[in-house]
Amino acid sequence: MSQTQYPEVKIGIIGGSGLYQMEGLENVREVIVDTPFGKPSDAFITGTLEGVPVAFLARHGRGHYLLPTELPFRANIYALKMLGAQFILSVSAVGSLQEELKPLDMVIPDQFFDRTRARAHESTFFGEGIVGHITFADPVCAMLCDHMEAAGRSLGDVTIHRGGTYLCMEGPAFSTRAESNVYRMWGMNIIGMTNLQEAKLAREAEMSYATLAMVTDYDCWHEGHDAVTVEMVIDYLTRNVKNAQRIIRATVTRLAQTEMQSPYSSALKHAIMTRPDLVSRATRRKLAAIIGKYLPVE
Repeated sequence: MSQTQYPEVKIGIIGGSGLYQMEGLENVREVIVDTPFGKPSDAFITGTLEGVPVAFLARHGRGHYLLPTELPFRANIYALKMLGAQFILSVSAVGSLQEELKPLDMVIPDQFFDRTRARAHESTFFGEGIVGHITFADPVCAMLCDHMEAAGRSLGDVTIHRGGTYLCMEGPAFSTRAESNVYRMWGMNIIGMTNLQEAKLAREAEMSYATLAMVTDYDCWHEGHDAVTVEMVIDYLTRNVKNAQRIIRATVTRLAQTEMQSPYSSALKHAIMTRPDLVSRATRRKLAAIIGKYLPVE
């Protein structure tokens, strides 16, 4: 299947733990996208949500069979770029590192802190003959977060927290108590295992990115953590997923009322450092969806 045969979408939705499908999709089609970075986590479910063309991807695969360290981050984001997405709404289950961020609350973080160790090859599209350095001081799209926050608050029965730092850990084991307390001392707010790489790659791909973090439990620092059962976490996750779907639908509705142009559509304009004549034809073809407007295939 060639790129021109893929359905064109405006928004990509990445579902984390518990969110394996998107309710409300119409004109549903399952699409397998081939990328230069291999296969994405799963087939994309495309369709219209509130009249807007979207593509949904289960981050860990339907059935949840991929570890955080096994996720094909580059393939996932590159595939969304090939589908034409300008915005990515990422939903992720997280633990809370602060008392005020309670289970069932939603957090829209504005910063990330990297504690991963084995994902360097999945954190950038660059390398192998081409060097690029994006600006990443503000790793999420404020405009997209504005819409997400407004969408969440419009529901009236969901607690939304705007801002805070998402600490991205390696996993798959959760934190030790010592680690959890150190992260709290550092001022971290929530902890998860997946969103940092997505945010970096989305910026390189000139797409807006925002995280809707679903708090399922307090991390192990909390004195009440030992009383948390698997059944409780599953119950919180199920309820969070329902709220997340409502927020995503409302966010899509709000975006549909705008011009829907990502403010990061030129993020690479001054980021590519390599002299153009040194960038091979093979590299230009491999990264065509991202760098094609700057370094076309000759």
